[in-house]
Amino acid sequence: MRIGLYPGTFDPITLGHIDIIRRAAVLVDRLVIGVAINRDKGPLFCLEERVAMIEAECAKLGEQTGIEIVVHPFENLLIDCARDVNAQIMIRGLRAVGDFEYEFQMVGMNRALDDGVETVFLMADAEHQAIASKLVKEIARLGGDVRKFVTPAVREALREKFDGSA
Repeated sequence: MRIGLYPGTFDPITLGHIDIIRRAAVLVDRLVIGVAINRDKGPLFCLEERVAMIEAECAKLGEQTGIEIVVHPFENLLIDCARDVNAQIMIRGLRAVGDFEYEFQMVGMNRALDDGVETVFLMADAEHQAIASKLVKEIARLGGDVRKFVTPAVREALREKFDGSA
């Protein structure tokens, strides 16, 4: 069984993330969405909220693809998370060249820690390349329209957090 791990903070999950999840699902038999706790980032949504959003957004994808998609929170090293879920493949999404430099370093470090986990890069679809959770939150905080970047349920969650119109 090929198990893939797609890690991230997902604060919040965006259409770009969902695009990567949809395309990663055809590469593996089981896809684990690793939700990083990462207290240093000071996420807008608590862990439970992020997990619930991801589970809700991925439920249909799992049905459509026939792939088991599970959500797994983690606070340890990414390579340890991969070991914890028995992943042989780590999925990483790329938006731009800047992402590649960071990811290139990360792959080197992860390979040094465990060369049994292969990293696969998926480019975000052109319509989703500019989407970043950080920017989505800023747009929503300032009352901008985020419907091009997130699902209606996530847009509503953002609206509730900022008590305005998202």
